[in-house]
Amino acid sequence: MSTRTTQLPRQFHNAVVKWRDTYLQDYPYLMENWEQYFPTDPRFELCAYHELGMCSEVEVGADKGKPKAVRASELAPEQAQHLLGAIRAQASTEFGSIQQHRGTLARAQDAEEQIWILRMMAEELRHGYQMLHLLMEDDWSCVSQDTSADMVEEILSMTTGSHVLGAFNIEFDSFVDSVVFCALIDRVGKYQLEMQRVSAYKPMAESMPQMLREEAFHLAAGVVPMRRWMQRAARGEVYVTVDSLQRTLNKWLPRGLEMFGDERGGGTNVRFGLKPMKNAEAQQLYYEEVAKVVHDLNVRFVRARLPKLERDEAKALLDRILAEGTTEQGISHQDLLHVPDMAFFRRRGVPAFEMVGVDGERYEDVDLYLRHLRAHLPESYLASSDFQDYVVRLRKIDSGEMTLADAVRQMPALRRVGGTCICSKAVRWVVEEELPVITAAAPEEVLPS
Repeated sequence: MSTRTTQLPRQFHNAVVKWRDTYLQDYPYLMENWEQYFPTDPRFELCAYHELGMCSEVEVGADKGKPKAVRASELAPEQAQHLLGAIRAQASTEFGSIQQHRGTLARAQDAEEQIWILRMMAEELRHGYQMLHLLMEDDWSCVSQDTSADMVEEILSMTTGSHVLGAFNIEFDSFVDSVVFCALIDRVGKYQLEMQRVSAYKPMAESMPQMLREEAFHLAAGVVPMRRWMQRAARGEVYVTVDSLQRTLNKWLPRGLEMFGDERGGGTNVRFGLKPMKNAEAQQLYYEEVAKVVHDLNVRFVRARLPKLERDEAKALLDRILAEGTTEQGISHQDLLHVPDMAFFRRRGVPAFEMVGVDGERYEDVDLYLRHLRAHLPESYLASSDFQDYVVRLRKIDSGEMTLADAVRQMPALRRVGGTCICSKAVRWVVEEELPVITAAAPEEVLPS
């Protein structure tokens, strides 16, 4: 297959560039050092990619076998409404991720890992650009009174705390957050992109392949540093401990699970041909995949601690320790990473605000549960307004002052001072300039090592 590339109309393209200059100020450094760190990869370009030659028939749902829609007006109104919501949410997450990572980028200890995250941020910008392109190249007046310009402006003016999905409204506390976020939350992104690859709306489906190729690198930017940290921790280095990684994993996995939507939902998207799986099915596959990643990290820990062991021997030793909860050759159950229960620390979905521990144990007393959370979440996160808001709502639910539905609807609620993003109204006030020529080269896929 081949790709074609397009750009947003000039004023909208320039608005995204203005946004980039505000939130991705290290972008020039990335481009100056691209060949040094990514010598075999095509240079980054800010454009929308469209994969040519993809399936033209609806692949799932009630209209399976019929021609895919190429315009929003060809979709049923409710179908188009769901699709528009997904596009806007996707755009919000891409720009929101950059705003989160920018606060901890300078804290990286390793220059290579730092520029990996920087590249990931640039590609997230392109993903957001791709979604804005879907908004701009079609007429959505059939399901929205907002113009495309209004929708783009709304997205570019969002800041941490006002994005559509909760995971993108939590600020990072350290570079460990940046890395674990890539390994866990970008993995959710991979699932969403894979599902949208079969979308009954052809422009959406055509947007996914290049995003998936780039998403593979984002996962590597998370998993590879975690592998290194686990190996160094096994050798006794003090910089990033297993306990630190475990607490950060406990912080982000619940948010990742919630990104799939309520476990009881997703059937409408399947029926409309927008996705091939319901929420619970995709969420379960994601959880199992995270468990495999954690198992691999533990194997690397064991081999770094006991370098004479072959991989199969290390896996057998690890499985015995995990199954029996014992200590063998100086490695205990507590030395390793563990995947928290799917219901742990949830605030959306079926387990929302249920007091479930990391191992699935249930609590009846709020104070006991909060002490459990304190023992298993990053200390810096416990001091955040995000955690405080969770605690306040949990207590109100327990006392009967607030309904579960109200608590779910209000989370998270990051408090802001000082007004909105300076890019608000950017579409209308940005200075128009000549735009660079975009070539149609298709980047190669970047796979995790």
